[in-house]
Amino acid sequence: MLRPEHPPVRSLDELARRFATRVDGDTSSVTLTGITLATADLRPGEAFVAIRGVNSHGASYAATAAEKGAVAVITDDEGSRLAADAGLPIVVVDDPRAMLGALSAWIYGTGPDDDLPVLFATTGTNGKTSVSHLLEGILGQLGVVTGLSSTAERHIAGQVIVSRLTTPEASEFHALLALMRERGVEAVAVEVSAQALSRHRVDGMVFDVAAFTNLSHDHLDDYADMREYFEAKLPLFRADRARRAVVSLDSVSGLEVRDRAEIPVVTIATPDIAEDPDAAADADWIVEIVDERQDGTRFRLRGPEGRALTTVVPVIGRHMAANAGLAIVMMLEAGYTWDALVSALDGARVDAYLPGRTQRVSGERGPAVYVDFGHSPDAFEKTLAAVRRVTPGRVLMLFGADGDRDATKRHDMGRTAVEGSDILVVTDHHPRHENPDTIRATLVEGARRARPDAEILEFSPPERAIVEAIALVGEGDAILWAGPGHQDYRDIRGNRTPYSARELARRALRAAGWPVSDPHWPVPYPDDSTPSSDPERLFDSP
Repeated sequence: MLRPEHPPVRSLDELARRFATRVDGDTSSVTLTGITLATADLRPGEAFVAIRGVNSHGASYAATAAEKGAVAVITDDEGSRLAADAGLPIVVVDDPRAMLGALSAWIYGTGPDDDLPVLFATTGTNGKTSVSHLLEGILGQLGVVTGLSSTAERHIAGQVIVSRLTTPEASEFHALLALMRERGVEAVAVEVSAQALSRHRVDGMVFDVAAFTNLSHDHLDDYADMREYFEAKLPLFRADRARRAVVSLDSVSGLEVRDRAEIPVVTIATPDIAEDPDAAADADWIVEIVDERQDGTRFRLRGPEGRALTTVVPVIGRHMAANAGLAIVMMLEAGYTWDALVSALDGARVDAYLPGRTQRVSGERGPAVYVDFGHSPDAFEKTLAAVRRVTPGRVLMLFGADGDRDATKRHDMGRTAVEGSDILVVTDHHPRHENPDTIRATLVEGARRARPDAEILEFSPPERAIVEAIALVGEGDAILWAGPGHQDYRDIRGNRTPYSARELARRALRAAGWPVSDPHWPVPYPDDSTPSSDPERLFDSP
């Protein structure tokens, strides 16, 4: 957990007056400098928040927290009894998890009324990470000091940290914001999952602009059905969560988000990929696809008052152009000027790095090999279609599925994968505590039901699968390896085994005699440049 280098000093007595229903012990002379849920990450001088988990109550670890330097326990009535012998003052609140955001915001000074960077939030099934990284890239082109919190990484003014959760716990999030503020960050792009909203991870903050990308089948291991999953995302579009919204109409759910949002809404759509082209045509902003190549997608963004710019997103796919358009409009809604955006982007390209998002790892010769994080049927369909449009030869799909996660989508994953490819190779991903043979069998079954005559192969482990896949293709062909994306591990029975699909693919290409790409940056789009911007034109006047 990252914390500010100069943490605030807060009075426990004042915290108790603001939030407690009861106090056990003396709080009058106690000060604290932080707050955490985890004893493993606790630092001396912090308060330990103890919540009930699935199997035990966090208050059972109160003595450990005291040994590590905790100055207080914040918990519920049950936890107060379990923590009674730890020798620490106990602040009792009704629901410590629900209170964590407000507590953290007060401790770190990161609440809605505090001086914070511009805050962007993106939710939806697919595209959250891409929009967040594209936002960061465009902001950087305007000379803005940025922060980022995504599934892939956390960024603080250029420092990169690998992420653990899509959206961190509220205590970690507010500490991260406080650190970003210390380091001069001016704008922060945040990926907000449905789980983050349901589990109070973004409580205690109000985003300047919130965006909705799309909704498709996913996460039914956490939600009873698609309706419950959709409803979990809607709170982001209330006035206590965000000030303005940009909503994509590319999925039909966008229409309902637009109609039910409690804050001002601007809409955007990409008719080429929209589920309802007629509804998309009425959006405030339109993304038009101009050109698709293996090294980027050129698009035109059109909006009110005849405004238009043409730029390139440095990855393949119409859906990636849609993500970039969404990011641009989010910046406009936050107050960055149209002139600044045109100066940076028109006739140039978006200067962003999207780790593991349709990331090409192959070189200029041989088969094109893309590694992608997509792990839902909708993501497979869009990305395979994008690969198909830029591939003169055959398309091979290589993928696996998560264990201990939404199993209801596995048949559809197999179906979509085989329908969009010429050759299908099924392998392992994160089996977790499931039998990987069973996971693969379900994926193969879904594929064979859809196309009984298709070429469907099965290899385990993935280290072998990528070698076999590359042996099946040649010059002009393409491989899409979906699932692992940016991740640097595989979860096997609870153990995180070091693993990089990008590096495995590069090794297999080299062994087959093919060149590979630069591992640190995408291939640039031809004949483009990034013009400098005028800092005086970054923001519109209030």
